[in-house]
Amino acid sequence: MAQVEQVLVVPRSVVEAAGMFHGLVFDVDSYLEKLFAADVPGFMLRPEAEKDPTHKQLIPYVLIRCGDKYLTYVRGKRAGETRLVGNRSMGIGGHINPVDNEVPLFGVDYREIYENAVQREVDEEINIEGSRSDRIVALLNDDTNEVGAVHLGVVHILSLDNENVTRREQMITQLEFMTLEQLHAVRDEMETWSQLCLDGLEKLAAAN
Repeated sequence: MAQVEQVLVVPRSVVEAAGMFHGLVFDVDSYLEKLFAADVPGFMLRPEAEKDPTHKQLIPYVLIRCGDKYLTYVRGKRAGETRLVGNRSMGIGGHINPVDNEVPLFGVDYREIYENAVQREVDEEINIEGSRSDRIVALLNDDTNEVGAVHLGVVHILSLDNENVTRREQMITQLEFMTLEQLHAVRDEMETWSQLCLDGLEKLAAAN
């Protein structure tokens, strides 16, 4: 029998206590301190989490930048979130799952688990040649649709020194770097989270 996927979640009430918002919020440290506080995060079976608006699944949303261009792609049919298939995306990332020997019985550091998972997720989806630097620049929330209602995005900017990036996952199609002008030209093709990031890209870049 196939094992049911578990995903990292936080109670919606914790986000509400920190200050519920729509779109992007840039007070990152204040939120992350509360979200990763002891006894706040935990793992939940994904089928349950997808239908439970009392919890938010933490999703890294990594924007890849090289100079004044950003990486973009179209989610193919093998995308893990079927509701987003066919949409253009600026974000690399996915659900945070427990890994064998990484989650101890006591003294769990979910922030460390999260950070390790982000690096692993990026390297599973794309191949990057050259140096990189990563920084969390915002949180992202959109309760206006059924996907967003049960997810909370953690927006990263990963800066590269060259554009030598290729796909590893089959779900990634039409991978290319685009200028800001080119991105705005295809905004209507983007998933909601990417539209929100594009609209706030100037502030995101400044935060980096």
